[in-house]
Amino acid sequence: MKRLEEFIYKILDNKAKKKKVILLTALAFFGSLLMFPTQLVLAKMLPGKSDNTFSIYIDTPTGSSIEQTKQVSDCVIGFLEKEREVMNLELFLGQGIPLDYAGLVKGASMKRTEDVAEIAVNLTDKHERDEPSFLMTKRLRPIVQKSCSNIVSGTSIKFIEQPAGPPTMASIVVEVHGNDSAKIRELSNAVAAILSKTEGLVDVDVMQDEIYSKYELVPDKEKIARSGLSVEQVNNILYLAFEGMVVAHKNSKDFPDQIPIYLTLDKESKQLKSSEQEVLQSKLSSLNLMNMEGMLVPLSEVVTIRKTDSSPMIMHKDLSRMANVIAETDMVSQVYPLLDARSQIIEYFSKEYEVEKEPGMSTYMFDLHLSDKKTGEKFLLRWDGEMKVTLDTFRDLGGAFIAALLLIFLLLVVYYKSFVLSGIILLGSFLSLIGVIVGHWVANWFTSETFFLTATSLIGFIALMGISSRNSLLLIDFAKALMECHGLPKRRAIAVATATRAKPIALTAVAIILGSALLASDPVFGGLGVALISGTVAAVFVSLLFVPVLMDNAKAMDFKPSDHCNINNISITK
Repeated sequence: MKRLEEFIYKILDNKAKKKKVILLTALAFFGSLLMFPTQLVLAKMLPGKSDNTFSIYIDTPTGSSIEQTKQVSDCVIGFLEKEREVMNLELFLGQGIPLDYAGLVKGASMKRTEDVAEIAVNLTDKHERDEPSFLMTKRLRPIVQKSCSNIVSGTSIKFIEQPAGPPTMASIVVEVHGNDSAKIRELSNAVAAILSKTEGLVDVDVMQDEIYSKYELVPDKEKIARSGLSVEQVNNILYLAFEGMVVAHKNSKDFPDQIPIYLTLDKESKQLKSSEQEVLQSKLSSLNLMNMEGMLVPLSEVVTIRKTDSSPMIMHKDLSRMANVIAETDMVSQVYPLLDARSQIIEYFSKEYEVEKEPGMSTYMFDLHLSDKKTGEKFLLRWDGEMKVTLDTFRDLGGAFIAALLLIFLLLVVYYKSFVLSGIILLGSFLSLIGVIVGHWVANWFTSETFFLTATSLIGFIALMGISSRNSLLLIDFAKALMECHGLPKRRAIAVATATRAKPIALTAVAIILGSALLASDPVFGGLGVALISGTVAAVFVSLLFVPVLMDNAKAMDFKPSDHCNINNISITK
């Protein structure tokens, strides 16, 4: 330890060396902070979690038939069957899969139309395969979408992973609020187009029904009465011709309820050759009903064909009409694509709208308020999804970190009765952030996927505050005791204290590093492990090099010899 003592003393006794230590520490701190804007280190709520299952959502354009949806589904299944790691899969045509963690907020249970399908994919155990599920979906997504989306133009195919954290509708959600449904639709499509061109975003979709033309078959009650028919007869044959209907029930001792007997025409009889009105009129003409006089009446005589637009579902939130535009991130943080897309949205809409940003640092600080330059009509673009959960979590953890700093500072002020010494300890603790950030950058070299700075990383950093504060406390207390009890000069006391306390500080650091090594490989808590390991290493260097320099420059460390002192818990009286 004598060499370390002399090394520290030479630094303290040389102004140029002290300035160099302070300068290098400052450069390391600001250099580590620059890793965020330069994207050397990326922040995210939680990293991807390898699971034994994932889902595929298929949405053909609104109004598509079940046959068209099945064509797209069969194409997707064809690619999945070639994957060696896929154990089995199940297709749910025209409905959502049984509720899972992801489907809780994605509305899987509400899907009951012919234009949707979901595929549940079960994989081999994650411990027995080399490729994590999130890397598999990343690899398969562009291949499947390119080959199968064009079977029915406008089809959306989304690969849905089980979320590692709180279930959200999507990684990025843009809520378009307003009063004009047509304008909301227009704005939503424009936002979706911008998100589709943003690097790092995939599975972009607008969660609203498309408006399409359809034919309504309206029974003419007056003609039905004159023809000697009933409205019920007409309705029944219409359902039978195009949908099918329950015509009777069967009882069985093996079932507690009656079993419905469903009657429907065969596939060729129900299908129309084209969507022209004349073809539908011809179909109705071929269907005849017998009236009370025994005469056959063509269905086309008593049913009117009316062409109309579909009625899309209307969504509300907070008493306001809205539509959701969703997007998933392709193994990147949500923040950077958000900022990129937001700047493009501002630039695009500034041509026709007055764009105002949300003032201040509120929960909705990324929201945009649009005002039509011609009509003055107002709209709101509100950002939500996992991105918002990430921002809220980092904000709350940041608040907890600031609260921890203030509490430690106040306790130290009460103990030392000095703001300067308390500030030195606090600054030394805060600089462990250098190790946390650099540690994530280094960890990124040894992983096949991006190693994000996550919420668990911040938890580790907050935990480090107490550990690194303890290191500085050891130095200051021991140096103070040496000066008061042994009358050592200030610089020599600091050097002796640093060299003497270096061993317990290092042993504590080794214990933390070994204990955190098991966490470093965990997919969710890896950030916590890396933060504790790298932050502890940085805290040791800061405590043994930077803190002694600050102690030497602090007048509050000018302790005088005292008749009553305490060193190593042993009272000594001169």
